[in-house]
Amino acid sequence: MPRIAACPPARTARCAVLAGALGVLSVPALVAAESATPAAREGGVLQPVVITGAAPDRQRWLAPVSMDIVEGEEIRAGQLQVNLSESLGRVPGLVILNRQNYAQDLQISIRGFGARSTFGVRGVRLFVDGIPASAPDGQGQAANFPLGSAQRIEVVRGPYAALYGSSSGGVVALYSNEGSSPANLRVGAAGGADGLRRASTQAEGSMGSLNYALDVSTFEADGFRPQSVASRDTGYFKLSRPYEDGRVVAILSRQKGSAQDPLGLSRTEFSANPYQTTPTATTFNTRKGFDQTQVGLAWEHRLGGGHRLEFMTYGGQRTVTQYQSIPAATQVAATSPGGVIDLARDYGGVNARWRLDRQFDAGRLTASAGIASDRQNEWRRGFENFSGPAANPSALGVQGRLRRDENNTATTVDPYTQLEWESTDWTLTAGVRHSSVRFTSSDNYVAAGNPDDSGSSSYSGTMPVLGWRYRLSDALQAYASTGRGFETPTLNEVAYQANGGTGLNSQLLASRSRSSEVGLRGRHADLAWTATAFDIRTDDEIAVLSNTGGRSTFQNAGHSLRQGLELSAEVQWGNVNVTSALTLMEASYSDSFRTCAASPCAVPTLVIPAGNRIPGIPGRQLFVQLAWEPKTVPGVFTLEVRHVGPIAVNDANTDEAAAYSVVNLGARFQQTFGPWQLKEFARIDNLTDRVYAGSVIVNEGNGRYFEPASGRSAFVGVELVRRFL
Repeated sequence: MPRIAACPPARTARCAVLAGALGVLSVPALVAAESATPAAREGGVLQPVVITGAAPDRQRWLAPVSMDIVEGEEIRAGQLQVNLSESLGRVPGLVILNRQNYAQDLQISIRGFGARSTFGVRGVRLFVDGIPASAPDGQGQAANFPLGSAQRIEVVRGPYAALYGSSSGGVVALYSNEGSSPANLRVGAAGGADGLRRASTQAEGSMGSLNYALDVSTFEADGFRPQSVASRDTGYFKLSRPYEDGRVVAILSRQKGSAQDPLGLSRTEFSANPYQTTPTATTFNTRKGFDQTQVGLAWEHRLGGGHRLEFMTYGGQRTVTQYQSIPAATQVAATSPGGVIDLARDYGGVNARWRLDRQFDAGRLTASAGIASDRQNEWRRGFENFSGPAANPSALGVQGRLRRDENNTATTVDPYTQLEWESTDWTLTAGVRHSSVRFTSSDNYVAAGNPDDSGSSSYSGTMPVLGWRYRLSDALQAYASTGRGFETPTLNEVAYQANGGTGLNSQLLASRSRSSEVGLRGRHADLAWTATAFDIRTDDEIAVLSNTGGRSTFQNAGHSLRQGLELSAEVQWGNVNVTSALTLMEASYSDSFRTCAASPCAVPTLVIPAGNRIPGIPGRQLFVQLAWEPKTVPGVFTLEVRHVGPIAVNDANTDEAAAYSVVNLGARFQQTFGPWQLKEFARIDNLTDRVYAGSVIVNEGNGRYFEPASGRSAFVGVELVRRFL
């Protein structure tokens, strides 16, 4: 393998990408494969969590874990393959709402964790083929999931999510297809309402002992509101090479896109016309552009006697430019960061693990231990979003004077271990992970009234987990687990002090939770079902202190409580398959606290009483899908009902997004012509043209909480598949 020189500090991002690319190209030289034999296909690179078990379905059935698996066919069949929200509504405990705003990503929370996020994903860990799609500080993006080549998506809830690291209130992990023989090629396109267009190509195959999988897609949308145009181009390439005692996998991904930001609507605006855009969005031409490149390399090797070594490393760079709607007059303050965000981020990490898997007459013993470390380096600048004097700007929505310049880093070091004993009747498991997280900030912008705000913050937490599973019968399992979780604030959340000044907020603590669950799962002929009750008690809950003028400050709000029930079932009833999921949850603050009505404020005055609902979390959520495959017609017809309960928009609970129910219809068909397959689909979303807020911007300082969903929308798609026999 060629030797790669160390990266100079000033060129970390480019060098990391170059090193990863060389790693991809040198895969064939990594192992001698003259006597190569096929390895077991696991559909992933390195499982980021230490849950044991063989096939995913067996793992789900026997492990004391709340985990749902959505297969690749369910992700793609009759779907646009643009957003995770299309196919994950069937997972109980998971709230995944389409903001209809590609500048802010989806709104994702699991059992209430992550609900406070106003953009992106936080409090929930994201992975693609074992490589984090969440930064070390807990902030992530779901837009880079390669849905067209997904083999499966796993959603982990409950105490065991903590074994993925800090800020893991839940986990969403995608595992992509791997190349195999015979090869196949898929070419697809979809389009419909609001100018949505998607085209994609997937190619999978093998060349000797080298397997390859390629997924390339492009997406565009005009949006159903003004200032909603979006586009995104994505590429995902995976090479894998099995050999006698293991395998090597290399991944290269690339994504580039842009999106206008229509912002949210106030209650008055939403009631008057939910399909409008607030004028300030067009006045400032609010928008976002991003560019991301990432490489990853994983290796696993069997040592004999049930021992195995696994290693994964990854690196990448991401740039973001975002124009906000902050008024020019607000930016007069010396400490204002401006209204344009210019962010360049380098990131990377490693995960090394030893595993033991040994079978005895009485059962199976699995043990593992490892260490993971991740690092992100950010160069964050802020500019005014106007030119000329603030009192009378000559232009708005343009890059003006520099107002912020700082280098931020976040590093994590996490040793972990797990031990599991599995027999026919029992599974007993114990695991622990210790997370050490450190943030540093170097302020390069020092001016009159804006002093040097450099600083650092450190957090650490130990997360033990215990689990138990018992076979009540061949068709019925009981399970329970308990553990502790640990969530740090993100770099964005510590970026401002409590009084509104710039600089890391050293007073903001990590939140710590105690989570327990108990459940039953059963399989009876054509019926499979689960029922889980959970209880989560959090100390030092992270909540908004103030949120105005484009600046959010955060505080610890004492104790909170999340309790709920998750039910899911799938049954085959003649030619009809019924899939359902119901979540009932009560999430509230256990302690009263004070927050700011305006920013900056030295002393918060608005009292949030104990018992108030945590915003962003619906109290109930229901998904039901009927898929009918008639014997007389070569197709599948689906009827889907989604219901979401009311959602509080702020900590004060002064308003809420009303409950809603929507009905979606779909039909898909398939024809085979020798090695060719032609697949078509058509669907109508929101059949009854229901007007509702599809998501909310939690604690939005201007009162623009409501993000409207689109009305009745029709889409069609086609896919051509060629199998090379």
